[in-house]
Amino acid sequence: MPTNLTRITVSANKKTVKHEWLLVDAEGQVLGRIASKVASLLRGKHKTYYTPHVDCGDHVVIINAEKVRLTGKKWDDMEIDRYSGYPGGRTLETAREYVNRKPAALLERSIKSMLPKGPLGRAMFRKLHVHAGTAHKYTSQKLKTIK
Repeated sequence: MPTNLTRITVSANKKTVKHEWLLVDAEGQVLGRIASKVASLLRGKHKTYYTPHVDCGDHVVIINAEKVRLTGKKWDDMEIDRYSGYPGGRTLETAREYVNRKPAALLERSIKSMLPKGPLGRAMFRKLHVHAGTAHKYTSQKLKTIK
């Protein structure tokens, strides 16, 4: 048996990871399905050199975030809970009211909850850029469109 055949597992690190820029159009997409796909792109699970403890993901620009779909009666039944930190400062609002107040926040909130908690998850979330309309400032980044 030859002794020069060794198997080496290669782990990604900050120097070897290449971050790309991806564009996702959320118009007409179901909220949970697009959120799980984008969370996977932010983690880098679509890359061959994915390493769980390294930020391997790409920058993701989402446009038309206010045109995302919710199935069933979730626009009126789903409640978003906020707390100001003061006694009696709890506020409940429906998904419809939340999107009217902050058009991109519903998508951001659902994606953030699917990322790891801690410093690594915060670093991944910083690479997410959500816009309510079609206008964004990342045109010079040579965005790849993701269906």
